[in-house]
Amino acid sequence: MENNFSINSNFNEYLRIFLEENSRNNLISKNDEKFLYEKHVYDSLSIKLFFQKYGIKSGNLLDIGCGGGFPCVPIAIEFPNINVTGIDSIRKKINSVERLKNKLSLSNLCLICERVENIAPNKFDIIVSRAVGNLSKILLYAIPLLKKEGYFVAYKSKKAADEILSAEPILNKYNMKIIDIITYTLPMQETYERKLICIQKS
Repeated sequence: MENNFSINSNFNEYLRIFLEENSRNNLISKNDEKFLYEKHVYDSLSIKLFFQKYGIKSGNLLDIGCGGGFPCVPIAIEFPNINVTGIDSIRKKINSVERLKNKLSLSNLCLICERVENIAPNKFDIIVSRAVGNLSKILLYAIPLLKKEGYFVAYKSKKAADEILSAEPILNKYNMKIIDIITYTLPMQETYERKLICIQKS
């Protein structure tokens, strides 16, 4: 199943500011700069497919391992009614994303330099993770932080099926249920198929 969605023009300023910051701090590789929109912004905003399908318009969202601000910054720009928190243990990256936040005046974005296991439990309605680690590992970090009936959404690629299989013992142990797997493709010449693994805490 292939899904497409539109991105508003407000991202032009973000792309410009991001490239300025990247020239100083290497948040993504120089080669990836050519595909900043396609591989990073568009991919980050695929969460729209989940939000639209499940009627999500507000809430508290955590991005585990936000790195250079993906997906937390694009989500904060696109969804001003969602309170977004980005967490990463690397101070240099958090400082860079903090500068992006300030230049873009994103009042709904909070950034934390901390290990995720030190965050207070049962706090978030939605937790996302992109390009951080395998599903089993991230699930163990995410589960304590989710509110009851909260959602964990993992951005994954072609290895999604293998990661789901490996994560089954954890899913069963903690009453976590995969409610959806949303497939989409990035707008590139080569076919880049991606998946959102959508999990709910019972």
